[in-house]
Amino acid sequence: MNAAENISVHSHPRWSEFRARNPGVRIRDAAKMLGVPEAGLLASELGEQVIRLSNDFQAQFHDLEKLGECMALTRNDHAVIEKIGRYRNISFQGHAGLVLDENIDLRLFPSCWKYSFASVEEMKSGLRYSIQFFDESGDAVHKVYLEHDAPSLFNSFVNQHRAASQEEPGPFAPRKFPQLAPGPEIDFAGFLDAWERLEDTHDFFPLLKKFRVSRTQAMASAEGRFTQHAPPAALRLVANLAAQREIPIMVFVGNRGCIEIHTGPIRRVQVMGPWFNILDPGFNLHLREDAIAQAWFVRKPTRDGDVNSLELFDANGESIAMLSGKRKPGIPEQEAWRELLADVQSNQSGCHYTS
Repeated sequence: MNAAENISVHSHPRWSEFRARNPGVRIRDAAKMLGVPEAGLLASELGEQVIRLSNDFQAQFHDLEKLGECMALTRNDHAVIEKIGRYRNISFQGHAGLVLDENIDLRLFPSCWKYSFASVEEMKSGLRYSIQFFDESGDAVHKVYLEHDAPSLFNSFVNQHRAASQEEPGPFAPRKFPQLAPGPEIDFAGFLDAWERLEDTHDFFPLLKKFRVSRTQAMASAEGRFTQHAPPAALRLVANLAAQREIPIMVFVGNRGCIEIHTGPIRRVQVMGPWFNILDPGFNLHLREDAIAQAWFVRKPTRDGDVNSLELFDANGESIAMLSGKRKPGIPEQEAWRELLADVQSNQSGCHYTS
């Protein structure tokens, strides 16, 4: 498809029709099979199971607390994170927003959000209610699923935020990728010197933007100084050791519009086919191991000492997930986490895969 082309969905089957012919296929996968944006497929049912909501996304997020306990879902092309909790302590400032509940922890970037919908799906277990947010390309940035059958709460939310027009959106814009400088034009020496002077992990993304460096370019340029190349199997090794040693960790999964974070212990690690899974009460992670094209151990200096992580990328250099030790600003990184990574890096962990 030409980069200047926009995407229309009007000639494609409705989601309900496709689902009836292909039971068990998730809407994101169905959209890929049909070559249409997920938001377009969902919107094909406007007026029935789907209601288009207004573009006041901040107001909608502030009202999510009224829905009670929910499942928060964020995904990219290769990983899905699901957390159960409440949407609380919500704030927006400048280009970013925060949700800081004990269980639902989000970093929001609404400048790329374009559409939101309320959806009611008929499942074997009953009706499933959700609020879903999408970017201008029709890719999902975040989904909210009610944990309880609460039609009155859901209907109240929908009535409050229903869009005046219930027409199908579109055409959708082509998916955007960051424009980066070619390698010879990048001041890698300056970039690495600035990396050395980091005081907070949150300063790393602005540093990438300043020097117009992609995350994978950053990883490669810093190898031997701040990074160490890792095999894709490092994900299993790190997760299994964290579970065995009961070390609380942080798992980050996101896309350009939202990053969702799990903080705490992990217990049940399971591999099923190409999928690496963490299946714990209130927290699920599903990640395609075969999509990991690059894995890196990464060290970032901060005013609280070094912070270490395992970062995973796909073949396009897009972030799949990041794992780090549980920590908060002002508190040094856990020594147990550092020892875990050292064990994996030296290949002397002696841990066993679970399946």
